[in-house]
Amino acid sequence: KQWKFIATDSPRIVIIVPTRELVVQTVDVVESVTKYMSVRTLGVYGGVNINTQKTAVREGVDILVGTPGRTMDLALDNVIRFDSTQKLVIDEFDEILNLGFRFQVTSILAMMKNKRQNILFSATMTDDVDEMLEDYFELPEEITLAPSGTPLEKIAQLAYRTPNFLTKINLLKGLLQKDESMSRVLLFVNNKKTADLVANSIEEDFPEQFGIIHSNKSQNYRLNTMASFQRGEIKGIITTDVMARGLDISDVTHVINVEFPEIEEQYIHRIGRTG
Repeated sequence: KQWKFIATDSPRIVIIVPTRELVVQTVDVVESVTKYMSVRTLGVYGGVNINTQKTAVREGVDILVGTPGRTMDLALDNVIRFDSTQKLVIDEFDEILNLGFRFQVTSILAMMKNKRQNILFSATMTDDVDEMLEDYFELPEEITLAPSGTPLEKIAQLAYRTPNFLTKINLLKGLLQKDESMSRVLLFVNNKKTADLVANSIEEDFPEQFGIIHSNKSQNYRLNTMASFQRGEIKGIITTDVMARGLDISDVTHVINVEFPEIEEQYIHRIGRTG
């Protein structure tokens, strides 16, 4: 409702999100709601050629969606300017700080003019989030939807005690074979090495039925795996916490924590992919 056309090539709305997948998803949503408006939306993220993105920015952009690192790189190269920015939206603010992007976010804030509206979304109000609010924002107003760490009532939670990793894998294979309701599954692990290990073990019994997503996989591979899962061409995805946040994945039947996350709130984000 607040959108008015202005002849400018620098973005008027800047949206910062933690992962590449979230950039792509956010761009899709923005494009769907601005379909009949003269709004140019662009997503920028690492892992792809920066020169292609520079060319796209120079062609003009109204709404910029980006990861902190790539947005900062383009701004430092003076390709992105924030002269016309009226709104800054930072999504999954706590996760952006957890991932170590504090410097990039503060650099972007330092490049922006003072007169703008800041909108921050954070699943958990950590000390880091509070500190940033204190240092960089004037009279912030807080809106809380639910206490931090509240699990959804619709999600049934079940635990299996296993003595070691090999037993976990065997149990996992047994469950996937016996339980036909496990048709759309997300399996979370804590790091890339374990993700590859689980993927190789499961591939023996379920060839080409599981994709794998972590930060070492190329952008195209990650997006193709997501799309394949959405279309129901594969049974599940083995992933690290890059997929625990914000992604809109429909009809997930089961979330399996092969390993418990190191941060408590991350467990809530993981299981929230279903329900």
